[in-house]
Amino acid sequence: MYEKLKTNNGLTVISSSMPQMSSVSLGAWIGVGGRYETEERSGISHLVEHMLFKGTHARSAKALKEAVEGVGGTFNGFTSDEVTCYMVKVPAKYTELGIDVLSDMVLNPRFDSKDLAKEKYVICEEIKMYRDQPSEYVQDLLSEIMWPNNALGRPLTGTISTVKSITNDEIKKFKEENYHPANISMISAGKMDTRALFQCVSEKFAKSEKKETPSFKKPNINQKNFNIKFSRKNTKQTHIAMGFHASELDTRERFGVKLMNVILGGNMSSRLFEELREKHGLCYDISSSYKRHSDVGEVHIHAGVDNSNAYRSIVAIIDELRNIRDLGVTAEELSRAKQYTKGQFLLAIEGTSNRMLWLGDRHMVHNDIPDIKKVLENIDNVTVEDIYKVCGKILRSEGGNLAMIGKLSEKCVNKIRKELAKL
Repeated sequence: MYEKLKTNNGLTVISSSMPQMSSVSLGAWIGVGGRYETEERSGISHLVEHMLFKGTHARSAKALKEAVEGVGGTFNGFTSDEVTCYMVKVPAKYTELGIDVLSDMVLNPRFDSKDLAKEKYVICEEIKMYRDQPSEYVQDLLSEIMWPNNALGRPLTGTISTVKSITNDEIKKFKEENYHPANISMISAGKMDTRALFQCVSEKFAKSEKKETPSFKKPNINQKNFNIKFSRKNTKQTHIAMGFHASELDTRERFGVKLMNVILGGNMSSRLFEELREKHGLCYDISSSYKRHSDVGEVHIHAGVDNSNAYRSIVAIIDELRNIRDLGVTAEELSRAKQYTKGQFLLAIEGTSNRMLWLGDRHMVHNDIPDIKKVLENIDNVTVEDIYKVCGKILRSEGGNLAMIGKLSEKCVNKIRKELAKL
């Protein structure tokens, strides 16, 4: 499925050839993100990502965009808890151009002080925007109570005060410490000459020196009770975010959680969607998701409901959690979940961008790129009993967390607290 090269200075190059395609997707992945930051410098990874799009010593910000978009390509980047990624998708014949643009950004950013001042203002506006969107902000509140005293509990954007305090010298130092070959991987998927790609990437990074890779503080999960955080705001809806730790799982358990999540709230035929939306009309949308970090994991449930239906909705969610934990799932549900999960995975990696992103995540975060057949085999191997066991391990009152934003009365809050204790 892919070929891998490790250069003498530590750079990793991974190539997945898709000769039937007409494009190539390239990603420069850096092994640093929000988990590597101190509380005082929270948001610096995200700020550095923004600054790399502001120009290099050879290209202005406009020239970077024109180089990629001028050949019909697309250009983007993101920061997550454990990685930062810069990516382009271009017609296959412009592969070398894509590599040149990405390597120029990563190796030669300009870091102009005037650009920094403007970009800090832009990010502060981004922070305010998310604060004004309760469906987004409730996720930050959930992270705070799930991961106290740990970087996982802080927003990737940082806060307005931390962003404003970061200096140009600190950005340059952060970049020098983390953007080096041993902490960078160039991932590609699409139509390409793999040997030529390896040579081109190796030449671009040949003069960069290998340094030590960074590390982060792992969370100490020692939760005894259902954690709750309410934020009273004059909103039309109450926004609900519920989370459970899904840590220390082996491969079979992880795939059990994936399939449990599909059955619980992973699509429109899931239990939560059927019960809360279709049967009772309590919400427009409700979903659950499984997020896996390199060392820990979490299961989330999210919904937006009318303020008057907040308590009733929590009761319905808790009922479904008890049902799947105590009564398990049926063989028919599991079979449908397996087909859905396999189909979604295969559809996703059909495209060059999604395949590049999957390869990058598996390599950079999990240090393992499984064979596609093995992924499908792991899905098929999950049994009804596996899901029963993993639900009993994860869906417990002492491991639960609830964040809510809305116009909630004290009486409603107290009723919700009592209901959560029943899990």
